Amino acid sequence: MRAARLIKMVLLLQSRPAMTAAELAAELEVSERTVTRDAQALSEAGVPVYAERGRAGGYRLVGGYRTRLTGLARDEAEALFLSGLPSALREMGLEDAASAARLKVSAALLPSLRDASSSAARRFHLDAPSWYHEPETPELLPVIADAVWDDRLVRARYRRGGGRAGGGDRDRTEVARELAPYGLVLKAGVWYLCARAGDDFRVYRIDRFTSVEPADERFERDEAFDLPAFWEERATDFARSLLRTEVTVRVSERGARQLAYAGDRAAAAEALAQAPPAGPDGWRTVVLPVESLDVAYSQLLSLGPELEVMAPEELRSRFAAAAERLRELYR
Repeated sequence: MRAARLIKMVLLLQSRPAMTAAELAAELEVSERTVTRDAQALSEAGVPVYAERGRAGGYRLVGGYRTRLTGLARDEAEALFLSGLPSALREMGLEDAASAARLKVSAALLPSLRDASSSAARRFHLDAPSWYHEPETPELLPVIADAVWDDRLVRARYRRGGGRAGGGDRDRTEVARELAPYGLVLKAGVWYLCARAGDDFRVYRIDRFTSVEPADERFERDEAFDLPAFWEERATDFARSLLRTEVTVRVSERGARQLAYAGDRAAAAEALAQAPPAGPDGWRTVVLPVESLDVAYSQLLSLGPELEVMAPEELRSRFAAAAERLRELYR
């Protein structure tokens, strides 16, 4: 533990002209007294750490000293490529590895380039979770992430979705699976595992795993597997599979523009592309795929007077009743 801290202290001093005891203590998560002892230990080991006293004082390396301890460990190199996803790194338990990797890279750069990482961080940030939802880290995510990095088989129990949507645990059955975990995907604040089960590749929500036990044996990764392409294909198929019924609507020019924001964007675009041209009044008749009449009611009602439901009659009647209630409310 102390050896790793001493190395980190050297790298910190190598990447900056000088640092105060308070700054080093904050970076190393120790007391200033421990920083003083560590600096003394480095000096006794032959590392030229020089302490300057006074208000502007601090610690620096003398004579342009550079350590050779900048080689990246495997986990640090892998974590470095995820350094733009701080929350994801933290949830997978890779925050320390990424921090060490960034520090080693910074120490190896020319002095004129050492502010590159902070410069980029001030200008770009990826916020993965969706709006209005407080993200929750699945308890088993670090265990699964370790297995993904290590190409290690896992034996898991999983609550499979079933029954009516949103029906809760009582509508789900729990199954046992042996999985080859290929990759993790963070989609709008929700973590998914892409894994091979037998000969098939499948997608699992991390928060539905009830237990995960890494096996002793590893699996041989199929190098042809493309995680981004696989996810895009499955996500598209999943979105389309939800659209089990159709409704016929008339939309104004403004309503046509808003339609993509009221439901599935791809389905709306495809439906508009296949619809006949607008009539003299500027309205178009569109046959729109939807998940259900209940979902269509809640989504399409947001378009207000820019949309008229034509069929089925059940949905048209619900819109008519809603319009009547609004009329009474605003009379």
